[in-house]
Amino acid sequence: MTPQLTIRAIEPADAPEWRRLWHDYLVFYETTLPEDVYAATFARLTSGAPGEYRGFLALLGHRPVGLAHYLFHRSCWSVADTCYLQDLYADPDVRGTGIGRALIEAVYGAADAHGAASVYWMTQDFNHRARRLYDRIGVKTPFIEYNRP
Repeated sequence: MTPQLTIRAIEPADAPEWRRLWHDYLVFYETTLPEDVYAATFARLTSGAPGEYRGFLALLGHRPVGLAHYLFHRSCWSVADTCYLQDLYADPDVRGTGIGRALIEAVYGAADAHGAASVYWMTQDFNHRARRLYDRIGVKTPFIEYNRP
């Protein structure tokens, strides 16, 4: 029997499993962050405060296997807020099973409920497997990101 997939908001009790998933996501992007960033990020995700980050966990049965972090913010191009999907991750052993799509669709649903004008995200050029999904569920724009040196 295949465990049921559930997408739900991140809760305070999820800290250990969220930490494991986010750590693995950061490893994929060859990044490490100090403990205070982990603590602040999780506190933000679970605060429920207006204007703060929010997040979803994907669970197969009771096992967390993926996460998504997103933020509503204002835009000069719309009266309505827009939604930024900042982080999306699925455990390697469940990739290709619909976890990423389900998490994105959950963010789409949250954006619709919020009345957001749009949802956007970025990925690295070399993330080919994720980009195959993104090409099916989103529209690639011609924008190129720049950062302060």
